[in-house]
Amino acid sequence: KSPLALFRWSMAAASGAFIWYMQGRVRAQPVCGFLRAGLAVPPERCGENRCSMTYMYEYPEYLKIKLPKKTARRYPAYELYLYGEGSYAEENKNLLLTGIPVLFLPGNAGSYKQVRSLGSIALRKAEDVDFKYHFNFFSVNFNEELVALYGGSLQRQTKFVHECIKVILKLYRDQEFAPSSVAIVGHSMGGLVARALLTLKNFKPELINLLITQATPHIAPVMPLDRYLTDFYTAVNSHWILKAQDLRNLTTLSVAGGFRDYQVRSGLAFLPRLSQHDSALSVVSSAVPKAWASTDHLSIVWCKELILATIRAFFDLIDENTRQITEDPKKRMSVLNHHFVRHPAKMFEENPEAFTNLTGAFMWITVKGSKWTYSVYNDSDGKYFVFPLASHRKSYSHVYCENSMLVRKYFFNVWTKGYVYNDSSFFLFLFSFLFKVVMLKLLDYPSLSHIVIQVPPAVGNKYTLGCEFFKEDSRTVQLPVTHLFSFGLSSSKILLNSSGLLYNVQLQHFNQVRIKPSVYRLHIPWSYEDSITVAKVPSLAEVSAKLHIAQPHNDSSLPELIIYSSPDCQYEVILKTSLLQVLGQIVRFHAGAFPVYIVSNILLTYGGQLSTLRSTGNFSLELVRTAKPYKVEPLISIVVFLQGFNWFREIWESLSLPEVDAAVLSSQDAWFPLVSLILFLFGTGIAYWSGVFFSASLRLFSSLWLTLIRPTELQKDKLITPRRLCGMISLALVSWTTCGSFAVLIIYLQYLFKVLKCLTFSQSSLDSIPEATQSPSNSKTLAEAVNSLKMHITILNLFTWIVLLNLPSLIYWLKNLRYNVRLDPDPCRSTAIILVCILEILMSSSTSEVKSSKLLKIAAKVPLPLSVAMLAFGRMHLYRVPHFVTFSLLLHVLCCFV
Repeated sequence: KSPLALFRWSMAAASGAFIWYMQGRVRAQPVCGFLRAGLAVPPERCGENRCSMTYMYEYPEYLKIKLPKKTARRYPAYELYLYGEGSYAEENKNLLLTGIPVLFLPGNAGSYKQVRSLGSIALRKAEDVDFKYHFNFFSVNFNEELVALYGGSLQRQTKFVHECIKVILKLYRDQEFAPSSVAIVGHSMGGLVARALLTLKNFKPELINLLITQATPHIAPVMPLDRYLTDFYTAVNSHWILKAQDLRNLTTLSVAGGFRDYQVRSGLAFLPRLSQHDSALSVVSSAVPKAWASTDHLSIVWCKELILATIRAFFDLIDENTRQITEDPKKRMSVLNHHFVRHPAKMFEENPEAFTNLTGAFMWITVKGSKWTYSVYNDSDGKYFVFPLASHRKSYSHVYCENSMLVRKYFFNVWTKGYVYNDSSFFLFLFSFLFKVVMLKLLDYPSLSHIVIQVPPAVGNKYTLGCEFFKEDSRTVQLPVTHLFSFGLSSSKILLNSSGLLYNVQLQHFNQVRIKPSVYRLHIPWSYEDSITVAKVPSLAEVSAKLHIAQPHNDSSLPELIIYSSPDCQYEVILKTSLLQVLGQIVRFHAGAFPVYIVSNILLTYGGQLSTLRSTGNFSLELVRTAKPYKVEPLISIVVFLQGFNWFREIWESLSLPEVDAAVLSSQDAWFPLVSLILFLFGTGIAYWSGVFFSASLRLFSSLWLTLIRPTELQKDKLITPRRLCGMISLALVSWTTCGSFAVLIIYLQYLFKVLKCLTFSQSSLDSIPEATQSPSNSKTLAEAVNSLKMHITILNLFTWIVLLNLPSLIYWLKNLRYNVRLDPDPCRSTAIILVCILEILMSSSTSEVKSSKLLKIAAKVPLPLSVAMLAFGRMHLYRVPHFVTFSLLLHVLCCFV
């Protein structure tokens, strides 16, 4: 309850935000040696962003597709383009297309030109196969609309995309292999628009057979600033749940960016899990084979490793008979799993051969023990191969390829011949200028589960091939993770005296890992969010191990830290809880709720100031004395607890009350009571320092004004005058005919000018009248003016956040002003009309009218329940925040008359 305590809270909030911003940067500094497409990453690639840039080798061109007049007239701001380069672009100017159509949908404020990475790589790949197959990449220009913040145009974008699909398919109407469907790649909100196509009444689901989304928030909006956005999400996700059986022919892949994506956390990018819909796949880019890199929200559209995986998948999806993307959903899922989940380091085979005949002369090695080594000369770096053997001895489970590997051109030539085995034998081929062949009869090794082959870094031009067989249980250890409230003071340790090449450390109650390996893989069994890191030995590698999504209740599996070790080395695994990383995760998951907590703190302060005005006659109270989470949070926790009972839920629903946001987050395992307390303290710190900055800015501007213009004496106006009524009516018309947030901004600037004028006059009066000569009447007048000024600053500070929350719709309206003067739909039109009337009256009010009001007692007590309601129903619905503030200000206006 002291300024020092508030300062500590604020510093904790600021440091937590800083750690959240920096954690991906500090932790992401790699130790070089990452696997990339079968080769080790060179040291210059080991920077903050592990993605390579994609380049256009010819000048990119975007050919505008002419739309039907009716469509162009209905959607004047939107356009459709065809991507091309060089001679390929010249050939397509007549629109005699013979390829496979792919439509790219940009996201929030995205450009149609973001398709160039996909289009250019696909063009180079088509050249490699002599244009036997090729793709035509189309892109939609959404005028770079802010659809992640303003949801009023999402339905319009969805309908336009439907028209584009019909236009695209008409371009192929007379071709020999005319497509009947279009593949869609959607970035960010573009992926959600693609999913929304299925909700249109006249849309035929067979028009789409493949959908790939990049960093798309499928579960919920990042910032739910208007109800159109939340209603759109509800409609899309409900449709996909209810019509899951009808979507089985649509194959959907969602790729999340990982921890480097600070705009859309990966947990939101996972598609809803539906038992009826087995044609959907969600992965994190750090777990995609041959990519192994976390991407930020924008780089995911040009990350070369990820684009290569996408284009390879596209070409493997082609049906040779139709020369279009295959209509077989099972094959589509098989291809996507091959490239995005479990790549066996060989070309995709729809029906892999069970046995391959060997030709030529080979050198045979007799295996008598569980280990052997073989020396060979080569210039390649170290390489691990891991082969888990299937228990039924008929099919392989998966292949890991970590660290660096054999020479690339030899590796793929050999691997296409592959691991060759039937019911009784397993053949492994390695190439190093000569074939070395190992044949294992699996029936002779019933106790084996894994084969590990290591090609360590060369000594000169010589390296020694190591191989080991073992059973997984013998190399698996469990290590409990320390509790959250240990604050890093305690740790769990395990010491591994390495005599082999691989160890699995299962993490019980997983939180954070600090390890010292040569190569490690953090495997999360319930989702595709693995990560791989390489460290040099001896070294100390500190790694933040965090989850994107919580473990399902029906899943008892444990996360694993798979250590690819060096023989005859000692490894120490230390697990600690990091308080700063926990704070960072809280910010990552719940940063969108900060405005609710900030406004809640200001509203509590406002209520406390009204109470002080009623009791002492002074409008003055510090925020630190009103920041009392114990008055707010327990009520919400009690309601969440009671909603677990059917009788209370029935009463709640009978009152037509919405579900408490904390209950929804708890059902998603993304919430516990301590989170709300931490966010409340963050909000207190931000509200305090933003208030200090706001007041200091006002005083600075008033001082500048005072040096330029000598203020005249302020005249006391009536609360309602003909001039003020005209102003209300004018701004109400502006709100109704143009944009509500525009009218809110005008009244805000008018109020700001009024407060600056009052502040300048107060400073001038204090400077011009010496304290010794002030009469009691002058002192009383100045005190009244100071109290009124404090009241106006508090109201203006509260109103500033309303303006900020409504700002996206204003930006959208200004950007589309040339197409339509009136914003339709407008999320804040009705609220703006009410606020205009309220603020027109409040800006001429003073504390003298308020403190004598009979309603002041009620107005002073209402902000507390409003703050409770705001935190209960506004965390996931930010557009409700202005309604609570408006109601509180409305009571203030009534106090001026009653």
